[in-house]
Amino acid sequence: MEAGPTWEPEAWGSSGGWPAPRGARAGPSLSSVLNELPSAATLRYRGPGVLPWGASGEEEEDGESNVQAMAEAAQKELGEPIPSRELPWPMQARRTHRQSHARDKVAQGSGSRVAQWALWLRRSKEKTQERLHTLQPWAWTLKRIGGAGLRGPLGLREEGLGARTPGSETGGEWSPLFYGFYPPRQHLAVTYLCSVFVIGLLHLVLILHRSVSGLKQTLLAESGVLTSYSHRVFSAWDFGLRGDVHVRLRHRIILYELQVELEEAVVRRQAAVRTLSQQAKVWSVRVLLNLLVIALLGAAFYGVYWATGATVKLQETPLVRQMPLVKLGVDYLPSIFISGVNFLLPPVFKLIAPLEGYTRSRQIVFILLRTVFLRLASLLVLLFSLWNQITCGGNAEAEECKTCGYKYKELPCWETRLGQEMYKLLIFDLLTGLAVMLLIQFPRKLLCGLCPGPLGRTVGTQEFQVPDEVLGLIYAQTVVWVGSFFCPLLPMLNTVKFLLLFYFKKFTLFSTCSPASRTFRAATVNFFFPLVLLLGLTISAVPVLYSIFLIPPSKLCGPFRGQSSIWAKIPESISSLPRITQNFLFFLGTQAFAVPLLLISSILMVYTLVLANSYGRLISELKRQIEMEAQNKVFLAQRAVALSSASGAL
Repeated sequence: MEAGPTWEPEAWGSSGGWPAPRGARAGPSLSSVLNELPSAATLRYRGPGVLPWGASGEEEEDGESNVQAMAEAAQKELGEPIPSRELPWPMQARRTHRQSHARDKVAQGSGSRVAQWALWLRRSKEKTQERLHTLQPWAWTLKRIGGAGLRGPLGLREEGLGARTPGSETGGEWSPLFYGFYPPRQHLAVTYLCSVFVIGLLHLVLILHRSVSGLKQTLLAESGVLTSYSHRVFSAWDFGLRGDVHVRLRHRIILYELQVELEEAVVRRQAAVRTLSQQAKVWSVRVLLNLLVIALLGAAFYGVYWATGATVKLQETPLVRQMPLVKLGVDYLPSIFISGVNFLLPPVFKLIAPLEGYTRSRQIVFILLRTVFLRLASLLVLLFSLWNQITCGGNAEAEECKTCGYKYKELPCWETRLGQEMYKLLIFDLLTGLAVMLLIQFPRKLLCGLCPGPLGRTVGTQEFQVPDEVLGLIYAQTVVWVGSFFCPLLPMLNTVKFLLLFYFKKFTLFSTCSPASRTFRAATVNFFFPLVLLLGLTISAVPVLYSIFLIPPSKLCGPFRGQSSIWAKIPESISSLPRITQNFLFFLGTQAFAVPLLLISSILMVYTLVLANSYGRLISELKRQIEMEAQNKVFLAQRAVALSSASGAL
């Protein structure tokens, strides 16, 4: 992959301020003069939270004033409220400010004690929410990183990545950590099963909501309105940046975006003038490289399948039984292999992508798609191998599965076995992250300090790649979704793991890493990562639903023992309800309810598509009118120049 903009890497934690005025000059200082300017006394040309001229950026860590407080301070200073349209905020923030100001005017003008109390309660609620937001352990760090130009999908920062089920962090096959511990009680079984469906539907709604909002930004960005050079030059600057370091970094990001746009334009022009032989050569190279990628992925998937099947056989050997450390390694063999391929193959994909002749943005997309496929498909291969062991390859008439519908001799509690595998993946993912930080990143930083020459800079320079980190979070969340039914406390353990890795990565980020030289467009991020998260949720739903509806539950463990299937507990529970409730619930599963619901959904979908097409035609017409107005202005300007030249000649 081609190198990005060249600059010396600098530590994230380095601080910098505005250059001080020369001390040799007499008279008032530069900062005092600038603070007397009219623009310094208003929010009209300053973003929220901008420090005065000459103030040190190090005061950020002591806290920052919120938007409402700065607006009130400016209002007191000017003696009149600032119109919402003149505030340098996003449209949604302006609308919220305007509505809040209108409610304040109504409450103050009414003179009613009830209105005054409502105003006081609303302001108290806003201040309480702001204080609670500052208590989040990651709020300030993400804001600090975000000020430096990093972007990630908001859905991953604002919503939790797993259901936080209270419990104890224990281990063992018959502990509260796993499915087999829970007894077959009526209300417990129904609650256990319904909680899985409720949490899954909640996550589905949140992801879809985030994907739809991100899709709007992606379509706007890909339409060409926000990718023109004029937009980069005149509208890309963030006036709310603080500190000299963040300002320089924003300069580099804009420079990199312009460089990428120009290079991609060159690549497209070169592709347009290629001869047939050149096209054949390029496509031959791409085919060979994709065959190499397929071979690497196939080898990785076969290795995962072999490791899962060999674990049971190796555990029975006398050598493994006599050596506890070797037995521990054999138990974690599938997790070790999956973590190994997830660590080794993505860098290979990064080396292959530049050889295919694509633009930079398309290279990043191909790298991410291959990495996503590797992570999720390796998990699917592990689940398929476990399914093959549990159900005798889907053959219910096999000798080992004929009695109970699963291998009851080797796996007396197959649900716990699935939960253990997901638990091992979570633990080993945590250990892998810590090992990479301690054994790779810190030694590279030390090498960079000991070897100040080109070799040290080449080997020691490390970049913090946000897309890779987010894909790691999505993979971990997919593991939790698969294992939460078989290991109920897995979401809680995953939350603890995320907190530990967050603070470790925060320390690594600010001490050993430099900003990434190549960035992923924010508009694409807002849609791509929620889409991958939705894919992970879909993949995780397949084995869970298959286990609930088709595989018989274990006869010796779990809250569903003795049932023909896990789902059979729900009709049995419904039969104990009143007759009217039973009829209503059974009606929801009949065609009389499903067919009208499908028809209404289809009508709404067609209406939405027609409305979207009409809006699209309207937008196209408005664009043509804008182009026509621009041509009219050019024509009028040319006529004015011609007339002025003619009058001057006379």
